[in-house]
Amino acid sequence: MRKPIVALIYDFDGTLSPGNMQEFGFIQAIGKTPSEFWHLSDGIAVKYDASNVLAYMKLMFDEAHRNGIHLRREDFKKFGRNIELFDGVKEWFSLVNEYGRKRGVKVEHYINSSGLKEIIEGSGIAAEFKHVFAGTFIYGEDGEAVWPGTAVDYTAKTQFLFKISKGIFSAQDNKQVNSSVSDDKKRIPFCNMIYFGDGDTDVPCMKIVGMFGGHSIAVYNPSNDKKKATALKLKRQGRVAFAAPAVYTPDSRAFRLVCAIIDKIKADETLKELK
Repeated sequence: MRKPIVALIYDFDGTLSPGNMQEFGFIQAIGKTPSEFWHLSDGIAVKYDASNVLAYMKLMFDEAHRNGIHLRREDFKKFGRNIELFDGVKEWFSLVNEYGRKRGVKVEHYINSSGLKEIIEGSGIAAEFKHVFAGTFIYGEDGEAVWPGTAVDYTAKTQFLFKISKGIFSAQDNKQVNSSVSDDKKRIPFCNMIYFGDGDTDVPCMKIVGMFGGHSIAVYNPSNDKKKATALKLKRQGRVAFAAPAVYTPDSRAFRLVCAIIDKIKADETLKELK
């Protein structure tokens, strides 16, 4: 029997990290507090009726130039080195991979984020992911960011689920992702997906994964009552199947859930083959 692939797909900010990735170095470098930065960003979005994602990217661009800060790929990666992670995240990937191996499935990890790909690539866990789908800049000949290349809002995130399913790792592709492919030909069917998110911006992805037979988990910062209430609300409304603290240790609820889902995926695959 062929070895099924199980895709664990994560939002980043609030899901693997307790804060927004811009808050671990960049915002401090431009002399702002996180609340000041996001207030200015929201103001741009409201003033121009613009995307919140494009608004924060413009603010990063403008403030960096105003403060003499370079915005090259390597500069973004430097900011990524300081990102804080939830308890157990660094060991999580090998933990799940090993469990999958013992159960006869191949586990792959993906990021689906409205943050910046280059910052994520600078984090200590970047090598764990099969692919990172996130915002990017276009860079000039001198290596400096000159324009947004990819802006990922909560609805744009949904396209990447279909790309993961079909094995497409290009942000700009809009042909293969829309081509008709039968379920048995898809590299990773939706029923083999586990989606991790922390809030309302993940709802479209969570809903789609659940509608097509996959599993969605709303995680929350265990020290933040408001985040916990949001996750429990999503479960109560049926938008996710499970809620769990954003703790990724071997004894965590998140690990128990993933192990149970992997067991189910393997059993379903075995029954399918036996038919």
